[in-house]
Amino acid sequence: MRLLSVALLFSLVLTPLFAQSKKITDDMLVDQVRVKLADDADVGGQRIDVDAHQGSVTLKGKVRTDKQKEKAAKIAKKVKGVTGVVNQLVISPD
Repeated sequence: MRLLSVALLFSLVLTPLFAQSKKITDDMLVDQVRVKLADDADVGGQRIDVDAHQGSVTLKGKVRTDKQKEKAAKIAKKVKGVTGVVNQLVISPD
């Protein structure tokens, strides 16, 4: 009987904790991708616009090299909650 009481107590305490887990919003994804891109030594400093819709992230703007374009997409893909990346970055040496 005591074991049943302890199990019931734990289930009452832990259930709200699991119910409070937040869903990652598109705005949160945009912020996280922007921070990761800005922190990267190769990609940081480039003008990259980030948009998200239902977990899919779109990258737009200009980068100087193909390496930067590929790395930006790879960084965005690694962000938790990102389901896909549409890389519309343009390579421009300007």
